[in-house]
Amino acid sequence: MVYSTMSSELSAPPASFVARKDKILQQLNVPVSDYTDLSPKGSVDANIRDLVDELNEFDGLVTTSSCGGRVSVFLEGRRDIATSSSGDAVDDRQTQAGVGGKGGGGTWLFVSHDRVDLKTVEDEDAAVRVMGLDVTGGSPVGISSKRLIHFKFEPMILHVLTASAAHAQLLLKCAFQSGFRESGALNITTANDSPITPMVAVRTMGLSFESLIGVETEDGRREAIVSASYLKTLLDIGNDRFVENDKRIARFRSALRDAVTGRPAKVGENGVDWEDPAARKERKRAGGLRRKAEVAAAGRDGSVAGKHHESTSDQDNDLNGDNALKGLF
Repeated sequence: MVYSTMSSELSAPPASFVARKDKILQQLNVPVSDYTDLSPKGSVDANIRDLVDELNEFDGLVTTSSCGGRVSVFLEGRRDIATSSSGDAVDDRQTQAGVGGKGGGGTWLFVSHDRVDLKTVEDEDAAVRVMGLDVTGGSPVGISSKRLIHFKFEPMILHVLTASAAHAQLLLKCAFQSGFRESGALNITTANDSPITPMVAVRTMGLSFESLIGVETEDGRREAIVSASYLKTLLDIGNDRFVENDKRIARFRSALRDAVTGRPAKVGENGVDWEDPAARKERKRAGGLRRKAEVAAAGRDGSVAGKHHESTSDQDNDLNGDNALKGLF
């Protein structure tokens, strides 16, 4: 397989990286039904499959794990501590979970890697059922000894193995300018002469949120400790976060392409085409001159005077906008 060259300034990937990349791509190229990873879904999410495929075409980069973003409801593992016959606490790591609920039989009650169709939760009780809860309870009592149930939204995260520190730096630059501001890299140094191949995490915490929504009782019932309308509100918020998540993914993909071709990024904060400040200023100036010429040609007719007033107001607004841009660039 031939990969795209990212930049003439970047060194060729070492042989060890190329071999590892080929092995990873062999796993990614299996049918979706047969591919598994460590996520509950077990395959590359549809909303980032094209991004992952495109990224893996570039020299010096290969994805090792990914999630396009998700909403989930998670039941923590058991947190109670077993006690020996002598009364001493026994740390049973095979069956008990620590703070946060990981391990010890933690369970995903609901996972969606796309926006939730709220038409399926028109009545409030439906929100309870969608999230895998049994009943809506009242105020929690003795909650510290119960298994907690969390609602979470998590935006896209990519783990990308890079061929060198320079490749990692380029990828991080694309991530930062696209809104993935908590991105970072590991393995940027080595204790021996082996090639440095940093692992980059492309991620953001700005879109993440979590809410405690329920508990599992001693008899196994999973009770919501918030109202059904509150649960539906969480789904609404999650859907809004998916929209922003998709915009940031689009910006990252565009920035990555531009890094390969050497062009500046052309996608703005709202996910639409971005215009260079100098180009915008020239466009506005040309528009102002054109309107001024139209007014001069029309003479001093009363209706034209009204248009002239409107045109000059538009020009003032454009100039104000340009002055604001000068303060930013």
